[in-house]
Amino acid sequence: MNKQAKIFVAGHRGMVGSAIVRKLEKEGYTNLVLRSRADLDLRNQQAVQDFFKFEKPEYVFLAAAKVGGIVANNTYRAEFIYENLSIQNHIIHAAYLSRVRKLLFLGSSCIYPRLAPQPIREEYLLTGELEKTNEPYAIAKIAGLKMCEAYHHQYNCQFFSVMPTNLYGPNDNYDLNNSHVLPALIRKFYEAKKNGDKEVTIWGSGKPKREFLHVDDLADACLFLMLSYDREWALNVGTGEDISIADLAGLIKKISGFEGNLVFDTTKPDGTPRKLLDVSRIHSLGWKHKINLEDGISMIWKNANREISRFSSKV
Repeated sequence: MNKQAKIFVAGHRGMVGSAIVRKLEKEGYTNLVLRSRADLDLRNQQAVQDFFKFEKPEYVFLAAAKVGGIVANNTYRAEFIYENLSIQNHIIHAAYLSRVRKLLFLGSSCIYPRLAPQPIREEYLLTGELEKTNEPYAIAKIAGLKMCEAYHHQYNCQFFSVMPTNLYGPNDNYDLNNSHVLPALIRKFYEAKKNGDKEVTIWGSGKPKREFLHVDDLADACLFLMLSYDREWALNVGTGEDISIADLAGLIKKISGFEGNLVFDTTKPDGTPRKLLDVSRIHSLGWKHKINLEDGISMIWKNANREISRFSSKV
């Protein structure tokens, strides 16, 4: 992939897409094709096919998706499956028709069975029931992954997928109603310091463990794979390390300088006890994450005011 190659980043304004754009620009790629939702409705098949015929991108990073937390996933189940299937189908098929050289599809670790053995290996896909609350989103992501595999197998398209673990970083979602655990905790500590609160309440016992990957590391992995990977098999992308929610809260408390108490509300659900990806396959290819969790959260905390100010100030 030369530095003048035409590259389409679908979903470039989201957390993942914007990180991929930053990485590409940093590495000197100058011919990026970007479209906002107002300029190109990816749910419209004809519009997507016309776009590909006109622009003729050589490489595609498919990071566009309708996303949200547990509440949004469970409330708008029809929208999550319909819109994500539409976006994926239209882009992947148009990429095939226009002879795109390579396409990378962004999946999600939620595609794995709810009670998958730990750490989760790629081959555990479709071996058990999904988590019900985000099942429509997960099914759409599985369909995208399988579509890339099928186009690779039948048409010899260089299309493949990655399944990232829990992500955090610039352009994250800090809305307390539908954000994920790490940005939600950062928001809680930010509001507590701002308001002079004496304590921060954490949902659950704090015992469950989760894995977190900085989105800039994911972007680094995506470019690494776009340059070097040519198999149809999907790959996990993560750190291979996890941390309890209690220890995560303690780490954010340390970084933020909050001096109050942590209160664990055990009337709230804990969720899955552990969710850790097996990343031995991508490690064997020569890629490993660079940003450790404490450094990553510290970088986010420095910009917390700017990031969180995009959302309502109400806790």
